[in-house]
Amino acid sequence: MKTFLNVGDLGDLNKALAEAQEIKADRFKYEALGKRKTLLMVFFNNSLRTRLSTQKAAMNLGMNVIVLDVNAGAWKLETERGVIMDGDKSEHLLEAIPVMGNFCDIIGIRSFAGLKHRAYDYAETVFNQFAEYSGRPVFAMETATVHPLQAFADLITIEENKGEIKRPKVVMTWAPHCNSLPQAVPNSFAQWMNAADVDFVITQPEGYELDPRFVGKAKVEYDQKKAMAGADFVYAKNWSCPGVTSPADYGKILSKDMSWTVDAEHMSWTNNGKFLHCLPVRRGLIVTDDVIESENSLVIPEAANREISAQVVIKRILESL
Repeated sequence: MKTFLNVGDLGDLNKALAEAQEIKADRFKYEALGKRKTLLMVFFNNSLRTRLSTQKAAMNLGMNVIVLDVNAGAWKLETERGVIMDGDKSEHLLEAIPVMGNFCDIIGIRSFAGLKHRAYDYAETVFNQFAEYSGRPVFAMETATVHPLQAFADLITIEENKGEIKRPKVVMTWAPHCNSLPQAVPNSFAQWMNAADVDFVITQPEGYELDPRFVGKAKVEYDQKKAMAGADFVYAKNWSCPGVTSPADYGKILSKDMSWTVDAEHMSWTNNGKFLHCLPVRRGLIVTDDVIESENSLVIPEAANREISAQVVIKRILESL
């Protein structure tokens, strides 16, 4: 595996889930695989779980790790072609990328959507430049449109907690937020749930329709109560307007309807459903305290599984070197 961006890059999903459990049982089983190899983690945006879990996963595999914070510890980088660089950006990504490639064996990229130009974001411009010019395998630590390490961890968590339910009902519900957020997490969650053996439903207000390439075969329901009825797992997440039906609204907040906030009443509609969220979460907006602190909340083990999802991905990349 030379590039990891989408669920299809991982191949057989059942084999990947089995590998995740093997690694979870012994995190240091493949410690020799990364000996004298270096992972470079490049952060254009803030991170807590991704930074900690990915670095830990690489260390479990015996790798050296370099962490580069582009906006805090390096020159500000220009990412667009054909510009006159007379602003605050001192170096172009096209020179920086091959330089970075000289000092590592694998590169992880975290670069959020700008939410201003949909075509630029959805072309995965930054990630694809690293894939093309670094000369190294590249994987996504959240990009403009996807967050596959998170979605893989979400799926691991669902598999571990579905019990005797053969085909669980999984609902991803939009929830209000005070800021304009990207669609990367919901895009990836939808993509991975479509690839898994689950009954998957997306519910959101009108105008928040995700890109069809990620919605796939999922059922879309605008009535939140109807969507959540009988759910085994509820994944709450905010996202800004994806601009599918109204490109001019891309990245905008179209609604702050607090009736979509997941509270105890919402969870009462479910089949004793488990609560999921990628974190960080705005309490009182996305979810109420009683839900996220309940015994049915899986947000902490879900976050812990980020180490496992990252380790499976990095292991497979190391095996391809």
